[in-house]
Amino acid sequence: MKPKKALPILFLVMFLVMVGFGIIIPVIPFYAEEMGASPTQLGLLMAVYSFMQLLFAPMWGRISDRIGRKPVMMIGILGLALSFFLMAISTQLWMLFAARIIGGFLSSANMPTVMAYVADITTEEDRGKGMGIVGAAIGLGFIFGPAIGGVFSQSSINTPFYIAAVSSLLTFFLVMVSLKESLTAENRKKQSKKKRSLRQTLKGPNSILFSLQLFVSLSLAGLEATFAYFAAEKAGLGALQLGYIFMIMGFAGALVQGGLVGRMTKKFGEGSVIQVGIIISAIGFGLILFIDSFLTAAIFLTVFGIGNGLIRPSVSSLVTKTSTTGHGSMTGLLSSFDSLGRIIGPPLGGWLFSLSFGLPYLSGIILSIIALVFYRVYLAQTRKLHVRSS
Repeated sequence: MKPKKALPILFLVMFLVMVGFGIIIPVIPFYAEEMGASPTQLGLLMAVYSFMQLLFAPMWGRISDRIGRKPVMMIGILGLALSFFLMAISTQLWMLFAARIIGGFLSSANMPTVMAYVADITTEEDRGKGMGIVGAAIGLGFIFGPAIGGVFSQSSINTPFYIAAVSSLLTFFLVMVSLKESLTAENRKKQSKKKRSLRQTLKGPNSILFSLQLFVSLSLAGLEATFAYFAAEKAGLGALQLGYIFMIMGFAGALVQGGLVGRMTKKFGEGSVIQVGIIISAIGFGLILFIDSFLTAAIFLTVFGIGNGLIRPSVSSLVTKTSTTGHGSMTGLLSSFDSLGRIIGPPLGGWLFSLSFGLPYLSGIILSIIALVFYRVYLAQTRKLHVRSS
């Protein structure tokens, strides 16, 4: 399938997937509380989804290298619909946990297969643009999803879960009807010849990119978990104002990923864009410490969002370009490291915030510096390999 036809469909698919996921975000804490969940149990309920993705994203990526992207993507989206429906009919806390575990296990197929699909259909020159379009869809989905969930939760608290389930089912049929398989039988054979063990993959230079992704995800998750408390303390901002701020940041990130990343990676290469993104993110973290109003909070958080928006699609693009194994295997591992950061980040950010409410953002600067150092190490290692091979 040609990129011009496939990329708009992939954009719509990932947008709808993330809208469905986002719909339940503002509702699930209250839903779980109605079933008697303690704060600790609520934290575990949120974390178990990411934990399942951490475990199973690499597996689904490898499966997509063997049987193709489309069937694995369909399994992931159908699994998401099933988990939303199970949550909607849950009457006890254990049922919610079961639904989240099933959803995490099956939906972990989505991200690696979509990124691998993009890698299959794009040239190396246009890879960053393709990854950026997927990133923009994810960002926009996260903006509209929670807003929709908040509106429909007014009628009944489980209505958003039914809406998310229906949205996911529609997405499933969209993929089934509109999307053609990107990995032909011939290409599957080529990818199977490139198989390497997980241990071998994690020993190469790409392992440094996985670690870089972990630190980026860790810093973002720590910010997301603590910013509401920080903004309330520093600038007296409430829930509605924070919703607007995150919406502004999300739109800025989506615009950067959808319109700027492709041009920048084409002109300067992924490595330069990653480094610029890390530096801008670090500046954003530093500026956040000085917020004192809605305006400064919106501007400074948007600076961070722009930097983060430059990093993620560029790392995905670079990983698939330098892959010594199937694209699905590599994007699956990348998703797994991203999930690990999302598991560790919130409790770490909360702990740092309890020590001093500026610490999560100071640590964000430090994590950004570490990520930049990791990229420089990656660059040095790849240069050494090129010298040896030549």
